[in-house]
Amino acid sequence: MDNPGRYTAGNFTGLGRLFMNHIRKAFDAVATQYDAQREFVIPQMMDYYGAAIWAAESGKPSPRILDMGAGTGLLSALLLEKYPTASMTLLDISEKMLAVARERFAGRDNVKFCTGDYSQADLGGPYDLVCSALSIHHLEREEKRRLFGRIFSVLVPGGIFVNADQTEGETPYFSDRYREYWNRFLKNGPLASREHKEILRRRDTLDKNEKLSDQLAWLKEAGFSDVDVVYRNRTFIVTVARKN
Repeated sequence: MDNPGRYTAGNFTGLGRLFMNHIRKAFDAVATQYDAQREFVIPQMMDYYGAAIWAAESGKPSPRILDMGAGTGLLSALLLEKYPTASMTLLDISEKMLAVARERFAGRDNVKFCTGDYSQADLGGPYDLVCSALSIHHLEREEKRRLFGRIFSVLVPGGIFVNADQTEGETPYFSDRYREYWNRFLKNGPLASREHKEILRRRDTLDKNEKLSDQLAWLKEAGFSDVDVVYRNRTFIVTVARKN
């Protein structure tokens, strides 16, 4: 995939276009601080990302990998430690986030960068691995469901989809407890008050979490044969799905 389609206003209509513009601007604004904040925003961050990298298993030494919502390239960097000669494609709606990723991977000719909205753009392919971290939860419910089907279609037989993301509790009781846990983690961290408030604002305005049970059902509905959860820490989950 040399270019899955750049983001343009013509790709969207009405509220969908306005919301995607909102997401792009929000992440453009924090691009240079994004990586530095991660460990203070994600509890047990290394366990979380470590589970995702473990789940991203391929029998090929140089797999073709798509990182959706790649941002600054943090997940891609970890994947490239596991597969140094992989063919890596980073796709993200925020040009400024990808600018940070371009610096991170300067001189790597096996890494491509594409600016676009993966809920609409051609995903290209075929791929051996499709991965995403902390991105898909920004989509609307039916967009997530459709996306899982589109991911299935661009994977080769035996291909793997790994999603490190956020989830809603199965009941309001657990949703409230997960939120309470995350609020306490953020409050006890070293982030400045302004940064803390900005993270909470983005969470309240941009996050559209779904129940884990629904996401697993959508993966099976899409055609994935092996579907499981390899990590969970309250709202933070890593799911893996394999195409036969």
